[in-house]
Formats: sequence, C-alpha cells, structure tokens
Amino acid sequence: MTEAFVNPSEKMGLPPGTLVHVGKLPAKACRVTLIRYTADLAEEFPVENIDDILSHRQPGTTLWIQFEGLDTVELLTDIGLQFDIHPLVLEDILNTHQRPKFEEHRNYCFVVLKTLACREALAVQHEQISLLLFEDMLLTFRERADNLLDNLRQRVLHSKSRIRTLGSDYMAYAVMDTVVDNYFTVCDTLEETIESIEMTLLDRPQPRTFATIQLIKRELIHIRKVIAPLREVLLAIQRSDSDLIHEKTQLYFRDIFDHTLRVIDTMDSYRDLINGMLDIYMSIVSNRMNEIMKVLTIFATIFIPLTFLVGVYGMNFEYMPELRWRWSYPVLWLLFFLLSTVLLIIFKKKRWW
Repeated sequence: MTEAFVNPSEKMGLPPGTLVHVGKLPAKACRVTLIRYTADLAEEFPVENIDDILSHRQPGTTLWIQFEGLDTVELLTDIGLQFDIHPLVLEDILNTHQRPKFEEHRNYCFVVLKTLACREALAVQHEQISLLLFEDMLLTFRERADNLLDNLRQRVLHSKSRIRTLGSDYMAYAVMDTVVDNYFTVCDTLEETIESIEMTLLDRPQPRTFATIQLIKRELIHIRKVIAPLREVLLAIQRSDSDLIHEKTQLYFRDIFDHTLRVIDTMDSYRDLINGMLDIYMSIVSNRMNEIMKVLTIFATIFIPLTFLVGVYGMNFEYMPELRWRWSYPVLWLLFFLLSTVLLIIFKKKRWW
C-alpha cells in the first residue's frame, strides 16, 4: 500500500520522480488485469507482478493492461525498470492532478486525459486516465474501478472486431474515443438541467434557481479546464512522427479531435446560456422589487395629503371653526375618499398602476 497525498502541495520538498500517489485513494484495492489478444483469440488474466506481464508478451500478440486504482507502487516501479519508463512519467501517472498532455519518448508514448461523470446534485466528477503506448502493448492507469471501459473490454473479449486486427495504437484510440464519447453524456445531462431552469425562469424563479445557475456556471468552468487541453493533445498526436502511431490510425484520432471540438463548442454555448439566464434572473428579481416599490410608493403618495389634513386638524388651537362644526367629521372622511380616488385615477391614466 502506497503513501498518498490529497493535494500536490503536500509533495513539496520531495525529489523529482518520487513515486507518491497524489489524490484520493479508492475504497477498493488496486486491481490489475491483462487482456492478450490476436485477430482470432482474446483472453483475460489477473496480474500480480511483473512476471505475469512478461510471460504473456509474445510475438504476434497485443496486450492491454488495465490498472484500476493507483494504490500500489511496487508493480509500477518494476514496470518502469523493465520497460525503461522515465521516473517523471511514473510520477505523473500517480499524480492525478495532471493537465491533459501527450509526450513522445524513445520506445513509448505517454498520454494523460480526464474523464467526466455527472453525480447527484449536478456535481461533475473527473478521473485521470494515463496511457502508456508501446509497439505491442497498451497500459491504462485509472484512479478507480468503474464501468467506463466495460463495453470496450467486452468488444475485445467477445467479438472479432476491428480492435483485434489492428495494433496497440488503435486500442489507445478506442480508449480515448470512449472517454470523449462519455463527454456527450455529460452534455446531455447539462442540457436537460438548463432546459428545466429556463422553464423555471419563465414561471417564477426562486432563490434555489439562482443557486443552481451558479452551480452549473462553476461546473462549466471546471469542465472546460478539463476538456480544452485535450484539443492540444490530439493536435500533437496528429503531428507526431512516432512509429508507434500508424498513419491509418491518424484518421481515427482526427475523428476524436472533431468530437472534442463539438464538446467544447457545446460547453461554450451552455456557458453563454447560463450567463444569459443569470442576467435574466437578476432582471426578474430587480423588476419584481421595482413592482413592489412602485406599489408601496403609490400607497405612500396617497397617504401624504391625508396625513397633511390629519396633521392640520390635529392641532390644538382654540379658534378653529371647523372643529365645532357638526358636519366636519363626515366631510373630512369624504375628502379623504375623494383625494384617494382622484390620485388613483391619475396614477391609472399615467399607467403607474
């Protein structure tokens, strides 16, 4: 079991290449599996140590090794020594706060990308996936075990699909394509939420509507920080001269690039919609406050002359003839009524009411 830090700042002072997991460790222990496949056959095996990998590495076969969890350093260290992987690359695999990137090395390529998933309360969670691409082998490192790559695994094991007939670079494409396709699921979830917010805004927005808008706005900023660098990664792959990425596979990476641009454009449009909704909400709240203030102002304006009359006849001077007049009280009430009615008519004609 490896030592783990939650934040990258906790690694301060450690020498470069120190293999320490940075991120939250999953509840379940790390699971490592190996799929060995050819055009006609695919088999899955558990992996306990480096010998399990070396024994299955045979000419004419392709290996897909999946790390589900990063809570072991021993096997990763052995892999680094056996396949001449730079210690800084191994460090980046364990540091789950990496920015998506693509690196070319002498005998392998290194790719980092992020997955996205919408959890309850619209909280979008991300997971780092690291890929090590060799001529006949692909290693994928994930933070936790989930069902993201289950369909891809079933395709390799139970069908004679294109994946078996092509090399490890196509398997890397298939993993990245699965990750990007999952972005569209997040887009659909956000679209449904935004549509419901639009309906709420047209009806009667509540304070929780504002909180939801702010939450989505924050998540969209976070999502764009995760997805936007992937565009640079895919461009770097397409410009790569590495022999590990064959020319016929480049077409598929261009397809992922197009999908990524679609997701980025969609997120930008969602961000514009949310900013517009925020402005609409503030305008609605402001208009509602203005309506309330207008009603209060109208009532205050009506009571100003009434208060004046009450103040005049509330004075205790001795020689005020109206005070001793028999009809002064009902006349004063009639005057109150007439003044209020006249003012309301004036306000109505001016459309202040």
